[in-house]
Amino acid sequence: MRLFMKYRQDNPVPVAAAKAGVSRATAYRLLKEGKLPSQKAEPRGRRRPDPLAEIFDAEIVPLLQAAPGLRAVAIFEEMLRRHPDLSPGVRRTMERRIRGWRARHGEDQEVIFRQTHEPGRMGLSDFTDMGDLDVAVTVAGQPLRHLLYHFRLVWSGFEHAHVILGGESYVALAEGLQNALWALGGAPRLHRSDSLSAAFRNLEADARADLTRRYDALCEHYAMEPTRNNRGVAHENGAIESPHGHLKYAVNDALLMRGSGDFADLAAYRAFIDEIAARKNRRNAARIDAERATLQPLPPVRTGDYEETIVTVTSTSSFTLKKVFYTVPSRLIGHRLRVRLYDDRLDLFLGATRLMTLARGRTRGDGKHGHVIDYRHVIHSLRRKPMALMNLVYRDQIFPRESYRRTFDRLVEELPERAACKIMVELLSLAHERACEAELADVLAADLKARRLPDLTRLRTRFSPDPASLPSVSVELPSLAVYNHLLTGAAA
Repeated sequence: MRLFMKYRQDNPVPVAAAKAGVSRATAYRLLKEGKLPSQKAEPRGRRRPDPLAEIFDAEIVPLLQAAPGLRAVAIFEEMLRRHPDLSPGVRRTMERRIRGWRARHGEDQEVIFRQTHEPGRMGLSDFTDMGDLDVAVTVAGQPLRHLLYHFRLVWSGFEHAHVILGGESYVALAEGLQNALWALGGAPRLHRSDSLSAAFRNLEADARADLTRRYDALCEHYAMEPTRNNRGVAHENGAIESPHGHLKYAVNDALLMRGSGDFADLAAYRAFIDEIAARKNRRNAARIDAERATLQPLPPVRTGDYEETIVTVTSTSSFTLKKVFYTVPSRLIGHRLRVRLYDDRLDLFLGATRLMTLARGRTRGDGKHGHVIDYRHVIHSLRRKPMALMNLVYRDQIFPRESYRRTFDRLVEELPERAACKIMVELLSLAHERACEAELADVLAADLKARRLPDLTRLRTRFSPDPASLPSVSVELPSLAVYNHLLTGAAA
């Protein structure tokens, strides 16, 4: 007002108002009243009646006092039920009034204390579900249900992500954390997790204590102090909870730009995730290099990132572990094997000798047993007892590809059971002996499309070795006199 009055001395009202930054109407009102708004005797009152005057203090305030956690929208709906004549347009007014009442009379809220972080001090681990991406991830055409293990250094923002096929568990944490530390080249002084809540769920007290001891031992191996946030208090892991969202957005955008969520194998998808994490780290390269200098050195070797157990191979050439049925070569029947259980595989040992690696199976969604079947392990016995295929417990899982299963269904429809089982077993044997599983699957698919039954004679001829392609080997036997020279030393 003072600025307007100053300009008014030398300028018309519109010009003075424009220079003072007020409207022309305000300028004329100031000239007419001659007072500042703060100098008026009484503030301007309401222009219309208060629609909440009769119910706010009498009904809304008692609700707020009795149940402080009530949402404003719930109170609004209750008032509409009690007073049908109340206008729905007062909702915003009621919400503002409730917000103001809570600011003056409400309960104290939890205070977030922002922390000052030091380089090399803290790293955090957590898991995030990848099932809500816009592009579904598939491996060789099959949907991939998975989590991402996510590690992050608080100070520099270094990130590492690892694809987890199972749930949150010690094995998943140990593998992902050690991969992150070795990629980083050092270890922070503190490591924080979210108590592995999913891994602890439904565990007995002894099992939870064992899991805690193993986690403490893992941190001790890397000279890190283990810490856990309180269950259900996500903001205590705030330095990684928010980056979860940014990482998932980056993965989602990369999948959209890629144009497809299908990958040839799990290794290709893991390389895809590693590239995204590497791009994010390149943006913080200077801070990461600075923090690396403050990290603790790594130990000479990694520690165990697996569970170890003993299983016995039964007469079915198999064993069951964690409600999953695995087949193994029949020569192992009766032996006790030492199994190292990783997140995505099993390593089998006979004594100290490593025998093989099996893909890790998972239980079905309905709680029934899972199956990891390799037809090569049992095909030699199945050839002697082909009718066993008809009612085999894991019949659907023994077929290595969809074409084999559909071929068997077609054989059962067209032929007697005995003949159908014999032909199918011979097809599996052919795929194994001639190492032509994929090629034979293509031929079977073509036969199905043409509505033909497979011809074993034709298939054996097609996949038998070609004599013309076999190399010609000429063996020349040396004269025995050569050995006499060798023995007598004459050759020297």
